[in-house]
Amino acid sequence: MEKIWLITGVSSGLGRLLAEKALTRGDRVVGTSRSENALADLRSRYPERLGIVAMDLKDQSSVRAAVDRAFAASARIDIIVSNAGYGLFGAAEEADDVQVRDIIDTNLIGSITLIQAALPHLRNQGGGRILQVSSEGGQIAYPAFSLYHATKWGIEGFVESVAQETAPFKIEFTLVEPGPARTGFGGNLARTEPLAAYEGTPADQIREALGSSWVIKGDPDRMTDAMIRLADQDGPLPKRLVLGAEAYAGIRRALVGRIEELDRQKDIAVAADFTEEELARL
Repeated sequence: MEKIWLITGVSSGLGRLLAEKALTRGDRVVGTSRSENALADLRSRYPERLGIVAMDLKDQSSVRAAVDRAFAASARIDIIVSNAGYGLFGAAEEADDVQVRDIIDTNLIGSITLIQAALPHLRNQGGGRILQVSSEGGQIAYPAFSLYHATKWGIEGFVESVAQETAPFKIEFTLVEPGPARTGFGGNLARTEPLAAYEGTPADQIREALGSSWVIKGDPDRMTDAMIRLADQDGPLPKRLVLGAEAYAGIRRALVGRIEELDRQKDIAVAADFTEEELARL
């Protein structure tokens, strides 16, 4: 059965691949980009099934208007893929105020606003699915990506909470967590101005690694296939979909480490409560 998708950030990367695959199999797509002229090649091939809506994630009114236009143009929207965003590379101390504000406005506030704007439409139509593209960086952290991680950890907490709020309305969420993939993400990173004080530190070592012959194993084609299978599946969606062997290994290692550290602190945690006897006297 034909599905209708709303996909943000369709001009490149995972967003474009998803849009093309959805169209190829006969679905309809409303895509968002900063320009309504995006995907001219696909629009010429699928003029009846692809529409582009201009949207600036840093402008909340633009996000709300784009979502309203997308729903107004469609009988319903089955799947929303919140995909647009970018990375900021550099030590936290190096990032200036504009860089901090821009990435939070785009990746975090923009994604939050998109979901807020979509919820009343999804409630009114009786449900729907939202795939929020996060990252392995929503559960683990590397030096020199602190601001990027702040946005991804932030949107993960938001989605976990909203998913519980909207479950009665048959609105489902999955956080999609790709590892490094050959999408051009690294080449499009915004970068801070390096400080000499960080030479030789972990942040500097990551900078050198990005400029070396690091092999990226993640295949965007396989990743988008997995996202489409997820959107199609019967039954409840998983909270998270991890994509890539490196992402799986890194997230598992981080989770095991956090559990081990938590268990070592059990006695301290329990001792911070009032005892039963104390509570009886309060």
